[in-house]
Amino acid sequence: MQFQSFDESYLERLRAGDFRTQEHFVAYFSELVQLKLRSRVQSPQAIEDVRQETFARVFAALRAEGKIRQPERLGSYVNSICNNVLLEYYRSSQRDTFLEDEEDQDFPDRTVDFIGAIAAKQMQDKVREILEEMPERDRRLLRAIFLEERDKDEVCRDFGVDRDYLRVLLHRAKRSFKSLYLKDLAARPPGVVAAVKT
Repeated sequence: MQFQSFDESYLERLRAGDFRTQEHFVAYFSELVQLKLRSRVQSPQAIEDVRQETFARVFAALRAEGKIRQPERLGSYVNSICNNVLLEYYRSSQRDTFLEDEEDQDFPDRTVDFIGAIAAKQMQDKVREILEEMPERDRRLLRAIFLEERDKDEVCRDFGVDRDYLRVLLHRAKRSFKSLYLKDLAARPPGVVAAVKT
């Protein structure tokens, strides 16, 4: 994936609740957070819990006066919040409830989850819409790996390829998806934030 750089203008739009900026922010960092968590957390539900809690805390910090002052360090900030939530998850994983031992901590307003959930839902709908435009093999491959999170060896068997060629097919499918996504962005009204840097 292409790494994004952030500036003061982006941060201000994010703080102001600009929908397209929030949509981009959630989609961009969801991909990074999920990549980080897949190798550290076994359960897809736990990955989603950590992801949502990370965004809840980041959005709360964005609303707090002077909490995030360096837009160029936004990526590092999200990563450090994710690390903190992940450590809390590890501490609580031997118990039945997530973050049970942190009940007295001052958590962000739960309405932040709602904002993140809306942005994530909009992005999911857009992803599915773009997938429908793709060739069947690319669509099946991306769904199997990223949406269904199936084991790669199993996907190789289904597609009749080895792991090396699966990487080639996956690279092509992602490139095709990106091309359609950029085309969709170009068709949006002026002033909409670009979601992928070329």
